Amino acid sequence: MSLRPVYITNTSIFLPNDPVSTDEMEEYLGYINNKPSKSKKIVLRNNGIKTRYYALDKQQKATHTNAQMTALAVKALFADDPAGLKSIQLLSCGTSSPDQMMPSHGVMVHGWLPEAEAIEVVSPSGVCCAGMHAFKYAYMAIKCGEAQRAVTTGSERFSASLVANVFEDEAQKLKELTENPFISFDKEFLRWMLSDGASAFLLSDEPNANGLSLRVDWIEGASYANEMETCMYMACEKQPDGTVKSYLDFTPEELIAKSIFSIKQDIKLLSDNIVPLGAKRIKEIFDRKGLSSDDIDYFLPHMSSEFFKPKIFEQIALHGATIPYEKWFVNLTTLGNVGAGSVYLMVHELFHSGRLKKGERILCLVPESSRFSYMYAMMTVC
Repeated sequence: MSLRPVYITNTSIFLPNDPVSTDEMEEYLGYINNKPSKSKKIVLRNNGIKTRYYALDKQQKATHTNAQMTALAVKALFADDPAGLKSIQLLSCGTSSPDQMMPSHGVMVHGWLPEAEAIEVVSPSGVCCAGMHAFKYAYMAIKCGEAQRAVTTGSERFSASLVANVFEDEAQKLKELTENPFISFDKEFLRWMLSDGASAFLLSDEPNANGLSLRVDWIEGASYANEMETCMYMACEKQPDGTVKSYLDFTPEELIAKSIFSIKQDIKLLSDNIVPLGAKRIKEIFDRKGLSSDDIDYFLPHMSSEFFKPKIFEQIALHGATIPYEKWFVNLTTLGNVGAGSVYLMVHELFHSGRLKKGERILCLVPESSRFSYMYAMMTVC
């Protein structure tokens, strides 16, 4: 069986409502104990985010579900030809914040696309890498000839878990936050950096007849769960021995009292490992594929915070694969951290920027702190 080439022929996004400024955040998320946050400014200074999007109004009422936003992004791929939805043979949707545990996120998105046919639908679970896992499934399906046209998506609706009435009020010490930015990488940090939105790619075994396409050269990933404890988690509680206790093993009263459904992070694990492990893997990939930083024209790293930018640069350089800042393309400042959708949003903005030239190569990096997983992809403009 001969393998087929895979191209991204279009990209799209859906961002709910208007951008929310730093000053407006608590108007949408609500004030915990009716008091302004004492740590918000310090956390935002570290993460560098200026605006973000919420599928909420100022009464903390949802304006869209995750599935609805994702479906709107898919429809935007065919804005000039709605009938094109009938040509999709595969829908692959990644998210870490589905609207429900069952049915799957992907089939709920499909349910909002009545114009589409009965097709294969896939829903990888996970955190930030879920969008890339969805991308890889669609890529492989076209690569091996199982499909000729597929749509893959990355999306999040984090705001529902960040509103004041469901957010556990844990005191933050301003002095500690100032001295050690990693202290803010807990629930309070997550509250000021997570954002909502959806993005989609249209994949084909043929490039665009007119205009640019992105040839997907390869996608690969690595999990370090065999040697690393859980770092970021939800619907469970981390135990002293490093294991996690499932929400299924708590009483209804404990679920509320222990804030089991809040997103949490093991800050020490995060600070010591998230960047070094990802940089180490880049070096391994470069060596195996015979690549150097000279082969990269654009570097799209998914970052939860600008705080990590110099650390990523330094760690990659430490392994002898320096990627100068002028090759970096990120939009964290304007869109916030959209988790599984962030890399899609970067590719979309770059694809429609007018900057790309045929032959240029794009390297994407997506780290996931949940148990230290990483995904990488290389694309060539054609």
